[in-house]
Amino acid sequence: MQNEEPDLTDPRALRQKAEEQLKAKQKKARFEDIDASRLVHELQVHQIELEMQNEELRQASHTAETALKKYTMLYDLAPMGYFTLDSSGSICELNFTGAALLGDKRFKLINSNFKLYVSEGSRSVFNDFFKKVFSSHAKESCKVTLGYDSKPLCQVYMEGIVTDDDRQCLLSAIDISAFKT
Repeated sequence: MQNEEPDLTDPRALRQKAEEQLKAKQKKARFEDIDASRLVHELQVHQIELEMQNEELRQASHTAETALKKYTMLYDLAPMGYFTLDSSGSICELNFTGAALLGDKRFKLINSNFKLYVSEGSRSVFNDFFKKVFSSHAKESCKVTLGYDSKPLCQVYMEGIVTDDDRQCLLSAIDISAFKT
């Protein structure tokens, strides 16, 4: 094996060696330039993708806000009382009209038992209705008088149904005191 080093004192050999090194550097630089331009392109494409996703998120957020406003109008400000009761009769949720029917503030009524607001004379009717709602899995209805501490509030017509997924009673109540027959 011959391990000859070129004689770098020879101008021709020196030039040849320099040209070889220059070619190697240019080849490497070309690959780096190609890699850098490819990387810049990928980053630009990714940036555009992110901008498009961001716009979709803005639109989804706007849609969600619109739906929330609509829900608030339909549920909270409805002209009839809406309640969500658990299987023991505790109030999980209610709207403003429901709170007005029970004669108290909404936040105070959460977790209290709805049965406490049914007058003594109507409690057996309500209890039968409530049992049927949970046993029949169909919409049930009844008329009861709301009131507490021997203080009648109003007569209401109620409809209730149990949700399949979380076993809660969705209850609507409308004041029918003005429609006494």
